[in-house]
Amino acid sequence: MTSSTFTPSSKPIPFELRPSSIQGTGAFATRRIRKGERIIEYVGERITQAEADRRYDDEAMGRHHTFLFNLDPKTVLDAGTLHNEARYINHSCAPNCEALIDKGGIYIFALRALEVGEELVYDYAYERTEEMGPDSESLYVCRCGAATCRGTILAPEKKAPARKKATKKAGAKKKSASKSRSAKNPVKGTKRATKPVKGKKSTGGRKRLAG
Repeated sequence: MTSSTFTPSSKPIPFELRPSSIQGTGAFATRRIRKGERIIEYVGERITQAEADRRYDDEAMGRHHTFLFNLDPKTVLDAGTLHNEARYINHSCAPNCEALIDKGGIYIFALRALEVGEELVYDYAYERTEEMGPDSESLYVCRCGAATCRGTILAPEKKAPARKKATKKAGAKKKSASKSRSAKNPVKGTKRATKPVKGKKSTGGRKRLAG
């Protein structure tokens, strides 16, 4: 892994970096932030999925602490090498921000209005893989302290859809069920963001705890 290079945002940002009770350094609002406001771009070195796997071995880590974020099926942003202030925004199971792809970059948006002094947080929702077991929960532990904390920064486990009993209705025509196309699985341990608002694209990626 190459050395880390900090590149401050070229535009004014509405937060400052200081110690966080969640994890290491956090980002705290210095002014009121509007709901839906684009706060900052998440900067990182653009590398391939294969290179991301070569640089980071989750199983060999005593603690999960890299900074990868999927931009698309082929490209990963590595904020462990090149980064800005966005790298220090912590995870929370009760997020007030979200990460979205907009015009080829990943940006942090406010999910609701934030007041001065509030810590900016978003749900890392690390992608689960089939081989992940109980040990993964301890590697990806969450300490956000939210009432809804699920205890891990891994995405919630997908529940099997409940089966509905078929009912016959006289004269009813059969409709073919539409099939939603799921996103391709990102590199193991990667983070997935939420669905975007109009004009923006959701991210899939892997984001790791700071410090």
